Amino acid sequence: MKVLLVCAAGMSTSMLMKKMESYAKENGIDVAIDARSFSELKDPKEAGYDCILIGPQIAYMKDKVLKRANGLPCDVIPLKDYGRQNCPAIFELIDKLLA
Repeated sequence: MKVLLVCAAGMSTSMLMKKMESYAKENGIDVAIDARSFSELKDPKEAGYDCILIGPQIAYMKDKVLKRANGLPCDVIPLKDYGRQNCPAIFELIDKLLA
């Protein structure tokens, strides 16, 4: 599976991405994760992403992300899970999006 994390500048989400990659490796989850800023969000479906997770700091932009998502499932990462880098909860969110 291929997941795209989107935030304002891509910096804090890059930290989460690294934590998620470590968690996935430790738990045998086959996933590729990228972090991008909203301004870099072009055609995620064409790029092969399966879903998009939005950083809570740009939750207000969810409708704009959905327009660019080209039908891909998207949701905002809950603030508490984002702040705590709660990978189990974030992967549960991914599973719900892809179900």
